Amino acid sequence: MISNKARYAFRALVAIAEAPAGEAMASADIARRYAIPHKFLEQILLDLRKAGILESRRGKSGGYTMLRPADTVTFGEVLRLFEGPLAPLPCLSRQAYRQCEDCVDERTCLIRREFGRAYDASRAVLDNRTIGDALSEGRQQGDEIRRSA
Repeated sequence: MISNKARYAFRALVAIAEAPAGEAMASADIARRYAIPHKFLEQILLDLRKAGILESRRGKSGGYTMLRPADTVTFGEVLRLFEGPLAPLPCLSRQAYRQCEDCVDERTCLIRREFGRAYDASRAVLDNRTIGDALSEGRQQGDEIRRSA
């Protein structure tokens, strides 16, 4: 299960990526739209800015814009930013690898093998799907709904 912080980060990224090109989104507007505590959202947006995903502008037309195109920001990247390594076992982690304390031989460990399969599958999806992909599919589904109405 992902944390509220990660979920709110995804919501904020979607809102900012949906804004017309060059138009900044105010954090207060995002917080109001998604019922996110404003101070908490500011911390999340700061983390996204420090990670080089967003940029911020001050002033009357200030707010947040995408620093990188939405189709280059993966779900895996954002999730790792807020949740840390995604591996279910320390012996599968690329960022925080360590051998399990009770492991005799990683090469023959059945637990590592089975969780490795699940981890590889989820990592493949998360590291290949972008915020841009999600937005494109959402727009297509909306178009299909409008056409069938």
